[in-house]
Amino acid sequence: MPKFAANLTMMFNEVPFIERFAAAAKAGFKYVEFLWPYDYEIKTIKQELDKYGLQVVLFNTPAGEVSKGEWGVSAIPGREAESHAHIDMALDYALGLGCPNVHIMAAVVPDGADKAEYQQTFINNIRYASEKFKPHGVNILLEALSPEVKPHYLLKSQYDTLAIVEQVERDNVFVQLDYYHAQNVDGNLSRLTDKLNGKFAHVQMASVPDRHEPDEGEINYDYIFNKLDEIGYQGFVGCEYKPRGETSSGLAWFEKYK
Repeated sequence: MPKFAANLTMMFNEVPFIERFAAAAKAGFKYVEFLWPYDYEIKTIKQELDKYGLQVVLFNTPAGEVSKGEWGVSAIPGREAESHAHIDMALDYALGLGCPNVHIMAAVVPDGADKAEYQQTFINNIRYASEKFKPHGVNILLEALSPEVKPHYLLKSQYDTLAIVEQVERDNVFVQLDYYHAQNVDGNLSRLTDKLNGKFAHVQMASVPDRHEPDEGEINYDYIFNKLDEIGYQGFVGCEYKPRGETSSGLAWFEKYK
């Protein structure tokens, strides 16, 4: 049975972020993930995790200057020092929070930029991160984002991400398989899952097309969850969706998985 992690950036947003740990535990979740923890000290988040018996299983490196259109800096040529600082800070948080996975954000590639240069910069920075993370047993995850969500992001297809993972050639670097983005770009999710089997270390999900709870839309998630069991997937499934309304009222799908 999949181990579901509530995404506290998108779920339970009826209350402030720091109160969402309690809300997730009350709803029956044992695991959580979120985009970024950096607005809070490690000890503050750790206190909430311990208080409610939760484990955080994933968060991202910083996004850079979002107001200027950035979404990660680790693929931007000339920003290597900043990328390394973000990676180092993420490792500190991962160790302090006991988090097994960190998603390293790539970057948006501006019109006219040399995509190959962005790609090589990303590969070099991921190798740096791999060496930093490996002694601590923390996995590095790379994620494709569909153009509907983030136009011009370096990675849009699961196969783009797989190619980077294979070029990096480090055994602690994996695909972050988000079925919402995958369906929007790649489709054929069963064969995609088989193709990526052993290459992904975290899964996320949401309905398509509206990115709501998994009990609507064009993806049969009961089938997908069974498929993950069949291939022996032992990782987590992040619930990175936008609730249709109040979060708890949309959790009927989760009852049988508690």
